[in-house]
Amino acid sequence: MKLSKTIDHTLLKPDATEAEIIQLCNEAKEYDFASVCVNPCRIETAVSILKDTDVKVCCVIGFPLGAMRKEAKVFEAQDAVTAGADEVDMVLNIGKLKEGKDDYVIEEIHAVKEAVGDRVLKVILETCLLSEEEIVRACQDAKAAGADFVKTSTGFSKGGATAHDVALMRKTVGEDMSVKASGGIRTAQDFHAMLEAGATRIGTSSGVRLVSE
Repeated sequence: MKLSKTIDHTLLKPDATEAEIIQLCNEAKEYDFASVCVNPCRIETAVSILKDTDVKVCCVIGFPLGAMRKEAKVFEAQDAVTAGADEVDMVLNIGKLKEGKDDYVIEEIHAVKEAVGDRVLKVILETCLLSEEEIVRACQDAKAAGADFVKTSTGFSKGGATAHDVALMRKTVGEDMSVKASGGIRTAQDFHAMLEAGATRIGTSSGVRLVSE
């Protein structure tokens, strides 16, 4: 696989303008990235620019805290798919996981997966807030619920991806599920470290610089 096709070219900051989203999409076309990852209100813009390419449109839901009601996440996922999203990155309910309520976590992820159907669902764990045991349980829950990916981070908490956490996630889910590293990946060294640890997708706002390096 081309290295560019491991990158989700990402712009999630709250003050991102339409002009910046258009630039993001044009860069994704030029460098042949796997997807652009945007907030839901930018899905239509991304779809219109990328419609004749194989660059996917990814959006986040339950972002960045994951603490809203399950029904809200399901509605948001359905709405994203209706708007044209190819992939959905959801934040799991971190508090419920920490309380040991794995049945709730599985049920919520499964409900969102049902809402997105054959679209790709990535589950954001926010690994910087979890112990190793909690990372393992979160991965097991996401796999049991039928998600396609586990993902390290939102990039909006106190830490991002680490190669250690990516390796733990890969070991837990095995080879038949994908792993996305996201959050703080800004150098070629970071990029290759995540791939070597077992990531199959990299979420970054520094994609152009990484492929240029």
